[in-house]
Amino acid sequence: MSALPPAEAHALEEGLALAPRYDAQGLIVCVTVEAATNEVLMVAYMNALALEKTLETGVAHYWSRSRQSLWRKGDTSGQVQKVVSLKVDCDQDALMLAVEPGGDGKACHTGRKSCFYRHVENLGESGAAPRLVLES
Repeated sequence: MSALPPAEAHALEEGLALAPRYDAQGLIVCVTVEAATNEVLMVAYMNALALEKTLETGVAHYWSRSRQSLWRKGDTSGQVQKVVSLKVDCDQDALMLAVEPGGDGKACHTGRKSCFYRHVENLGESGAAPRLVLES
């Protein structure tokens, strides 16, 4: 994305108009958190139609990059995500949904609550290779 002229940047950053800035593929990143805990559940992408459907229905819709198709979270798993709030970042190129997860409350296709179920160990340790560790 190219830099905006100062006047446009100011309007985008301080204005009250929703003006999502999609990337070259027509997508915008969306971080989804559980409304009750602020735990990050997943990171996905939306295109204009997914955002439109989310705003229209109050249920999270995403764009699947692998399937190249729109999907409503929970259609096959029962884990429908009811949107409690939607935020945009300062330059409107990222979204954050706070949701009430339905079904069993899990968001990850692996059956876990969150897609972020591993952490990196050995951060900043000289000579130690970083490695992933499963969270319990």
